[in-house]
Amino acid sequence: MESLARGGTRWRRFAVVMVPSIAATAAIGVALSQGALAASFSVSGQSFKVSAKELNGKGFAQYGGVDAGYDKSGHAVAISSFKSADITDMCQSVVTPDVPLVGTITLQLKAGGKGTPVHADNLYIDVADLSADAEFRNIDIGVATGAAKKGPEVRDQVNPNGFAQQADEATLKNVKQTAWATTAGTFKLSGLSMKLHKGVKECY
Repeated sequence: MESLARGGTRWRRFAVVMVPSIAATAAIGVALSQGALAASFSVSGQSFKVSAKELNGKGFAQYGGVDAGYDKSGHAVAISSFKSADITDMCQSVVTPDVPLVGTITLQLKAGGKGTPVHADNLYIDVADLSADAEFRNIDIGVATGAAKKGPEVRDQVNPNGFAQQADEATLKNVKQTAWATTAGTFKLSGLSMKLHKGVKECY
């Protein structure tokens, strides 16, 4: 797929509409890369894909929940949370179809691939689908959600008596996941790169 880098009438028209929002996104991206902001990623009621070569997390907990979504329709998710996490070769992609005058557009974000991992504190991921090679240390399976204390504070939209698991540490390799939202107390995106591509160019 080709990156949206060429000139031409259609690109200029698209740029008039998109440049202000892209500039704002870039400014936020720079602040995130410097660790200056808390972060929350969600995309107008649609899921997005995230991949990583490796995620090393401390203070892990996972439990069922509901992501309300932008459209308030609600989506059943597994909430994976970490007190802290380091992520190598992270990629996040969002596909937006039917953009006027252009068609389908993919926004792709990459970070943590130049020797310094992405770092996040109090990380929550609303996961719809996940595949990875996983290793957990000191894991407790089947604890009540309200009793899960190894991870960050349990979010309040879950049943406190629901099923959960927790571990002191978790290592996930070759991660591929579909998520509805990602939030973090702090998110430092080392080596941040954001690009728009014409057509579908997802992380996996």
